Amino acid sequence: MSRLPALAIETSGRVGSVAVVLDGVVLAEEEFPHGLQHAARIIPVCDSLCAAHGLKPADLRELYISIGPGSFTGLRVGITMAKTLAFATGLKLVAVPSVRVLASNAPAEARNLVIVLDAKREQIFTARFERVDAQWIEREPAHLDRLAEVVARSPRPVHLLGEGLPYHQQFLNAADMTVIQTPPECWRARAAAVAASGWEMAREGRFTEANDLLPLYVRVPEAEEKWKAEL
Repeated sequence: MSRLPALAIETSGRVGSVAVVLDGVVLAEEEFPHGLQHAARIIPVCDSLCAAHGLKPADLRELYISIGPGSFTGLRVGITMAKTLAFATGLKLVAVPSVRVLASNAPAEARNLVIVLDAKREQIFTARFERVDAQWIEREPAHLDRLAEVVARSPRPVHLLGEGLPYHQQFLNAADMTVIQTPPECWRARAAAVAASGWEMAREGRFTEANDLLPLYVRVPEAEEKWKAEL
């Protein structure tokens, strides 16, 4: 019986990670410990993880990539790496929404969930989920919003999760016990979770052609906005 080696890449947050996967099982995962220095670290990490398990890039059959929303710089690096490997080796790509990766970090007791990623200007990148029969159902897909507004639309109790929480405390009612902030250890997206979602999507045939793989920015980068404003 043939085996299916794969790679999972997560670069949407302040810390990136890569996982080597075999038949849907994560063999090893490594984080990038230096913030957003994804470009300098991602290739050596991928090489070392694959080599440690006797794999070469040409051996990989699938690659699961977290596509955003999140860090514009990190997403560009991850997407570029994924496309380069696909063009070079012919492996299949699975585009995994970063908000779904984050949802997998929610506590077992959570039933309603709001993702909170800082988008600056008092805005957040967010998505809203409801747990139904142990599965997270996306009630609002990734979009740009204000924290108070998306929380107001959510059934209670609602859990909040994401690296944007420290930057938006002023928009929450501290006395409202039905709005529950998850602990910081839940806020980071990880390659192992990208692998879990990517494996499921791949088995459903939900692949993306390399030419069509794009970051899910939700909002255009600030530099592009400034450039358009000057036209």
